[in-house]
Amino acid sequence: MTPGDNGASTPEDDDPFGYLYADGQANGAQPPSGGYGYPNSVNRVRPVGTRQYGAPQAQAPTAAYGQAAPQQQGAYGRPNAHYAAPETLPGGGAPTAPQQPGRAGGGRRGPNTKGLLIGAVAVVAAVVVGIAVAMTSNGADDENSGNEAGGDTAPTQSQSTDPSPTTSSSSEAEVKLPAIDAKTLRLSPGVTTASDIEGAQSDGGVYVANLNQPGASVTWTVDGIPEDGAYTLFARYSTAGEDQSMTLTVNGKPFGSKMNLSNFARAEDGDFAKGWTKTFAWPTLNKGTNTISLSCGDGDKCNVLLDQLSLKKGNVKD
Repeated sequence: MTPGDNGASTPEDDDPFGYLYADGQANGAQPPSGGYGYPNSVNRVRPVGTRQYGAPQAQAPTAAYGQAAPQQQGAYGRPNAHYAAPETLPGGGAPTAPQQPGRAGGGRRGPNTKGLLIGAVAVVAAVVVGIAVAMTSNGADDENSGNEAGGDTAPTQSQSTDPSPTTSSSSEAEVKLPAIDAKTLRLSPGVTTASDIEGAQSDGGVYVANLNQPGASVTWTVDGIPEDGAYTLFARYSTAGEDQSMTLTVNGKPFGSKMNLSNFARAEDGDFAKGWTKTFAWPTLNKGTNTISLSCGDGDKCNVLLDQLSLKKGNVKD
């Protein structure tokens, strides 16, 4: 470079270390204080506020080892040169609030737990109602079966020498039924009444005699039976010595086995005054009028004196 030329007037000719040489010092080169070493050299530093947004950013100064990097900050009340608002950048825009799932306008709804709960409660209620109905119907069936009549099974017959009070079943209503004395019974030919042997409880001590012959019978037509069902027929009689039995007929049909007229009083043969006792049978009667007969049939033993006949509802012993 010769005297008189333009000197270091272009950036490519700038020598940052020109102040170290004689020719540089002759040309007025000074140590750097914000630019290059020559006067009028190109200064690349821009003042704050002149930087355009979106332009390449200048690299922040690096701090010396062990020291914190200085923060670049604009003057008070002026924008930071290195800051660019998001809305000024390409694709930028106002932030939007995140949408929550399950709300209107976005996302899927969660499971319908309320509907599931209602369904479960309905199922449990249906099961409980079904169990209650089943238990009620079973109880009703048990009650009906306990009150059922014996059907075609022949009723049993019992006897007693000294009747003791017994309690009838709870289903038997206390109904006062007719009773009859010997002298008001209908007698077959040859059968008579008498009163010479003591102990009869009929009016006047009258009893039926002469039953110990084939075909002999007494008949009682009884009215006022309240309903169909089981009843107890009581017979008061006297026998002495050997046990006796006669045929019982209800509404024209033989009833079960023979009517047992045993010597429950243990009276000696011929001592009829000491042989008074009672026996019973459990026939099935119809509502209204029924016919009851006691007869001396084939194979029967009929040496008895008959005092009274009476009825009670249900199967009882007294």
